[in-house]
Amino acid sequence: MTITGIDVSSYQPTDYSTAGHAFVFVKATEGTTYTNPRMAAQAKRARDAGCVVGFYHFLRPGSMTAQAEYFVEQAASIAGDVLWADWEDAGVSCADKDAFLAEVKRLRGATHRVGLYCNRDFWLNRDTTSGAGDALWIADYNGKPGKPGIKAVWKFHQYTDRPLDTSRAAFKDRAELRAWATRSTAPKPSAPAKATPKPSSTGSTTYTVKSGDTLSDVAARHGVTLSALLAANPSYKAHPNTVYPGARLALPAKAKASTSSTTYTVRPGDTLSAIAAKHGTTVARLAADNHISNPNVIRAGARLTIRK
Repeated sequence: MTITGIDVSSYQPTDYSTAGHAFVFVKATEGTTYTNPRMAAQAKRARDAGCVVGFYHFLRPGSMTAQAEYFVEQAASIAGDVLWADWEDAGVSCADKDAFLAEVKRLRGATHRVGLYCNRDFWLNRDTTSGAGDALWIADYNGKPGKPGIKAVWKFHQYTDRPLDTSRAAFKDRAELRAWATRSTAPKPSAPAKATPKPSSTGSTTYTVKSGDTLSDVAARHGVTLSALLAANPSYKAHPNTVYPGARLALPAKAKASTSSTTYTVRPGDTLSAIAAKHGTTVARLAADNHISNPNVIRAGARLTIRK
């Protein structure tokens, strides 16, 4: 069994049909000045139909940091939605694309999958790093749904634009897709037990990357920050979104727990990820300590407890 989905923008109405589809990806923003005026209503339409939801940003030449910040602030996303970089402008380089993905991962990677959309020509002839974040969404209108003309691993194949842009996903059903998007536990076939990582001579342990892992996943699973994991594995600092199955990572020792804490008053324009980075903690820890159910929504004036 395979599943399909569509993507919509301001060119489509808010009452589009979701019949037969498991996911909907909505255009959110473009550059640093445009926001889809129908985004919120189009996303609600998808959620009401029980679809997995995602949002994409059309990359334009300019500051990738500014575009990433604009995207995550404007997108009507909640934790578990997929966030996409839409790479179609020839004025945006491969390095720009990678920088945007890295910044969105930094800002929202703890609560969202972050991936790349591009067409077959861009992937084969413009990309030089194979950087696609958590997933590749490839456009190739070859008349073969689910069989794009590339060798790279992909998660979504956009195979037609009639009557709407339609994609096939590499998931057996909606439940499996949602489990991937939200990083929740999904039933898996039994597998042989894996050996427990042995302590290294430096007091840390090592971890062998599995298919589907991201550095953010590995850090969260082992109770360390992404910055600490990157410090222990400096070769990944330039491309933190690119990690391959079989690679061995050094896991830094966990910081000793402390009961000391401080408070911080949220200011207009603050994001939980920026506050976490400023105080040397993680979004997940801030959310847990302050009972925040949606890390993307914080109110100016709120007082946050920050454990040291």
